[in-house]
Amino acid sequence: MRKRFFTSNKAASSPRSHRKNRGKHPSQPMGPIRYFRVEGLTHEGKGVARADGKVTFIAGALPGEKVTAQVVKSNRRFDEAKLVDIEQPSVHRVTPACSHYAECGGCSFQHLTVEQQRESKKIWLQGQLRKVCSTDDIMLLADSAMGYRRRARLAIRVVDEQLLLGFRGNGTQQIVSIDNCIVLTEPLQQTFVALKSVLLEDAVLGCIAAKLGHVELLEDDKGVSVLFRLTGNVEQGIRTKWSAWAEMQNVELYWQFSGENRANVSQVARRQYQVDDFALRYHPQDFIQVNAAMNAKMVEQAMQWLAPSQDDVILDLFCGVGNFSLPLAKRAKQVVGVEVQESMVKAGQSNAQTNHLSNLSFVAADLTQATNKDITSYGVTKVLLDPPRAGAIEFLPSLVKLKPKQILYVSCDAATLARDAEYLLEKRYKVKRVAMMDMFPQTAHLETMLLFSR
Repeated sequence: MRKRFFTSNKAASSPRSHRKNRGKHPSQPMGPIRYFRVEGLTHEGKGVARADGKVTFIAGALPGEKVTAQVVKSNRRFDEAKLVDIEQPSVHRVTPACSHYAECGGCSFQHLTVEQQRESKKIWLQGQLRKVCSTDDIMLLADSAMGYRRRARLAIRVVDEQLLLGFRGNGTQQIVSIDNCIVLTEPLQQTFVALKSVLLEDAVLGCIAAKLGHVELLEDDKGVSVLFRLTGNVEQGIRTKWSAWAEMQNVELYWQFSGENRANVSQVARRQYQVDDFALRYHPQDFIQVNAAMNAKMVEQAMQWLAPSQDDVILDLFCGVGNFSLPLAKRAKQVVGVEVQESMVKAGQSNAQTNHLSNLSFVAADLTQATNKDITSYGVTKVLLDPPRAGAIEFLPSLVKLKPKQILYVSCDAATLARDAEYLLEKRYKVKRVAMMDMFPQTAHLETMLLFSR
């Protein structure tokens, strides 16, 4: 079966200023169109093929397919090619549900069935962890594949009197203006449509779009909020009109003015979400997991695996506003949360007080550096850590000195997780359980949970 692969030319035809949209430009074809048999898939969703013994990565191609493609970038060890035709499609190929998929850089797996997306992620995770544990029994945590994302940052620009509102393009810094985003929760989709329709009539509201750096959409237990990050001054009259629009849409509107690191938000106007029967309050720009359903499953799994008891003193490292800390404190003797951002430490302390957890405290420390905080006096028995992509290698020497019985490591980057796991194995820890969490369906990203026992 021969299937034509069409690439939308919307990105090329949309009016844009190259001076304002600096960044990567689409690579130009540099070789003849060739036939390839696709053998595998990278964790970024690119097909892997070979030509004359050299690896070629083909964006949009799937394992088992016969395709034609044209090299656009050549390196000594591998080439990168642009997909032209699909001569024989994979049985796992599906038509992307999003009309912007070919251009938008937000998703990378919509052309693959959800089941096969997860299988591909599992294979990649197995490859990353092959040196540290058996990967035969990887548990899967998953939920809805669409309409799951409760937070989004939208890029915005006005070019030649036309509004661009959406996400950065695939491999570029150019804005792909979209009509909707189907991975957002339904309330956020509705808010996006309403917001864009008003921004298109921006002249009525005083041309605020030209003074916006970006727009943030958020949904939680308090409903939907919109945050405007301003790059210039906006008159009070215009702000009043936007406040009236927000009230009519039943959304909360926040303003981050030019020169501010983040929006000035009162305690009363802070956001809130529920986890493990606790209400966690936070600043609208604080980090929270974007997938609420998966976050609930992740926390539940963490409690089961770490099994905190009234004999345990637990460190929750990179704790944020207490996503794991509060559930742990409900079950343990004592919990200490450690976080680098002072504002989130204060939010965590407030959450502990509001939820009447006297056995929970928070400490501010940069765990990517040799910590200057004395955490050795707590008599720690167990540790939970959820570091950023860079991992926690700088702090692990301090951690193993505490000799915790168990370490639960939650990671958003399997490569740095594998590196850190090797270090822990050298220090007499062993991986007991592994879970892959499909926190971001339709994308190549995944979260992993490893339980170590000493």
